[in-house]
Amino acid sequence: MTDAPDTAPVPGSEGPRRPGEPALATLGLAAPSGNPADSSSHTFPDGGTWRTEIPSVEGPEALAVVLKESSRLDVPVHRVSQGSGVWMLSDAEITEMVEGCAERDIELCLFTGPRGTWDTGASARSDSGGAGLRARGHDALAGCVEDALRAAELGVCCLLVADEGVLWSLHRMRERGLLPADTTLKVSALIGPVNPASVAVYEQLGADSVNVPSDLTPAHFTEIRRVSGVPLDLYIEAPDDLGGYVRMYEAPELIRRAAPLYLKFGLSRAPGIYPYGAHLRDTALDTARERVRRGRLVLDLLARLGAGGGMSPLGSRLPGPLHRFPVNPKD
Repeated sequence: MTDAPDTAPVPGSEGPRRPGEPALATLGLAAPSGNPADSSSHTFPDGGTWRTEIPSVEGPEALAVVLKESSRLDVPVHRVSQGSGVWMLSDAEITEMVEGCAERDIELCLFTGPRGTWDTGASARSDSGGAGLRARGHDALAGCVEDALRAAELGVCCLLVADEGVLWSLHRMRERGLLPADTTLKVSALIGPVNPASVAVYEQLGADSVNVPSDLTPAHFTEIRRVSGVPLDLYIEAPDDLGGYVRMYEAPELIRRAAPLYLKFGLSRAPGIYPYGAHLRDTALDTARERVRRGRLVLDLLARLGAGGGMSPLGSRLPGPLHRFPVNPKD
């Protein structure tokens, strides 16, 4: 595994070059100089500006593939996340994933509960999208809470949510000791906010990282960073159902603008695998392997452009102090 540098570069300091810059400059096509005021002033508590995440790791077999490939290709991994849900895994499978991640000091993040198109509601399938992938009614909220409690009891320290009410409920549970105090709550790309005010609201509701949509511009990230320091998660390559964007060459600028940032190595032009089962085994394992390779490509690109510094030390997972709405202990 690649170790993080002893010290992270100060965001906004002179650093990486832009893709193609020397050659384009000789042609009179040099890009304008970056404005230091656009740089994020935030970092992770360890001083790093970016971490890595392998998404869609749907079970123990996929995790084993990710761990093997990350060692083979020397891809540092801070977090792996799963999209099908806690309820789609047995206790034995969750325990195996917890133990596998603990051996490598990787954060394991599992999705909570029934949501959106997976229940009886039809609005999410309408042209308007209805309520989206949120938890419908008390029963769906209760399912998410049940998932969270079960996962935490089995040693899972990071929970993925796709609903504001679920987020606020889990945060209040964490504050009251019903969930471990070091549990982290991650907002899904399925409801990712798209403006500074909404990102700040998710932070106040208890989010420890927020997966923003992959089509936000660099200027959007600068706007967000002027009001919130919550870690952001961003697909450098997005699945097709989230746009299919491939933003590898933008990675240095995205880090500069959006730090602290989780670089998510997704995969476009790949079939969906949620909810996962054995009938999708070959696809899940093949795509897990390729996500790690895509991560290697991004890391190589960062190194070539002089932007490979600033990675958080492996094993880092907590977000540092964040702003929260007050929690009434009597609620």
